[in-house]
Amino acid sequence: MAPPTRIGLAGLAVMGQNLALNIAEKGFPISVYNRTTSKVDETVERAKKEGDLPVYGFHDPESFVQSIQKPRVVIMLVKAGAPVDQTIKTLSAYLEKGDCIIDGGNEWYENTERRQKEMLALGLLYLGMGVSGGEEGARNGPSLMPGGSFEAYKYIEDILLKVAAQVPDSGPCVTYVGKGGSGNFVKMVHNGIEYGDMQLIAEAYDVLKSVGKLSNEELHSVFSEWNKGELLSFLIEITADIFGIKDDKADGYLVDKVLDKTGMKGTGKWTVQQAADLSVAAPTIAASLDSRFLSGLKEERVEAAKVFKSGGFGDVLTDQVVDKAKLIDDVRQALYASKICSYAQGMNLILAKSIEKGWDLKLGELARIWKGGCIIRAIFLDRIKKAYDRNSDLANLLVDPEFAKEIIDRQSAWRRVVCLAINSGISTPGMSASLAYFDTYRRERVPANLVQAQRDYFGAHTYERVDMDGSFHTEWFKIAKKLKD
Repeated sequence: MAPPTRIGLAGLAVMGQNLALNIAEKGFPISVYNRTTSKVDETVERAKKEGDLPVYGFHDPESFVQSIQKPRVVIMLVKAGAPVDQTIKTLSAYLEKGDCIIDGGNEWYENTERRQKEMLALGLLYLGMGVSGGEEGARNGPSLMPGGSFEAYKYIEDILLKVAAQVPDSGPCVTYVGKGGSGNFVKMVHNGIEYGDMQLIAEAYDVLKSVGKLSNEELHSVFSEWNKGELLSFLIEITADIFGIKDDKADGYLVDKVLDKTGMKGTGKWTVQQAADLSVAAPTIAASLDSRFLSGLKEERVEAAKVFKSGGFGDVLTDQVVDKAKLIDDVRQALYASKICSYAQGMNLILAKSIEKGWDLKLGELARIWKGGCIIRAIFLDRIKKAYDRNSDLANLLVDPEFAKEIIDRQSAWRRVVCLAINSGISTPGMSASLAYFDTYRRERVPANLVQAQRDYFGAHTYERVDMDGSFHTEWFKIAKKLKD
């Protein structure tokens, strides 16, 4: 029988197994449990193979809980929603006052807040912790976003600091995010930003391939090159990798055989819904979600292509001769500028929620813990952290002096790429939405005066004036009728 272990983990799908092995490898003996017991044996077997790691498997919840030193800490990695409630029910039957449960799944933040209250009534502590980095990150060092009970965070801070991704100069990619469901909320927005990033990269690919006629070999080399500069990031790196991988089942490259239909789990949708609830504009993230919806209509798109082909619409409208080197450089700049807008939207959303809930979230610290381990890790996050270090009350990343200069330097290239795409009939919803966001935000006066006048005309919604204080209503209809008579 093993001595009491330091921590327990329940839920041994790949993420759970990998996180358990990571914790054990960092020197913390861990107990593991799963409802399907074969997964327990599989994890213990892996622990032996991967360096005789201190992982102890249990087939029933009671002996699992009893094996952990007090105050007990149990991480759950099960599917969001009902399975989480079920696991809590199973475990809490054996837990005692002062013990702690951590949900490491992609949970809706309000569910976490409900569970915190329920656990508190039982004398248990509760954390909702975002975990990013996929299977690889979980095993070798993820980005961790714990929120909820600070006392619970303190119990396991020593473990998290070692298990998280380590970034030279800025430390472990974990911080106590804040109260309530803030950890889950921040992870949700992280995923929304990830949707935007992936969409922008896909558009860069589409323009280079469809208009610039770049081959997969050329794309591989372009993205590899980009990954040495300002775009250095996990997503650019894996994109370069994808273009270099040949099909193992037929001739050619694998990327060309993948069906153009993107799946999704829901965190991107939640992000856009939250943006709407908080009246925060997040057009780049929304465009990426819409693109996933449209990608799902594969059969309809096949039929639509036939209809429009007969009207003279090819896949690419104009066969333009482009200067490849110039196009590659323009697309790089357009991608970077669009990306700034996408991250600005995500940060604004986190800030708005933080104000609404009184979470007091530190945006610079979030940028720091995203620098390693997670899917959106990028060199560029260092600049975001520095922007918030310079001014913690920054209204929008776009107005940080350094980011403002970067956008000014790149805006001509950005416009050229969007215009070229539009004229070629290639949709760039993410880049176009980012550009529209920038152009709206940087203008002192926008045409909203007309929309407000219309609202007052048909609904007596009143309006304010630029030259005097107060609310005004005009009988537009009567005046217009007189003018027509």
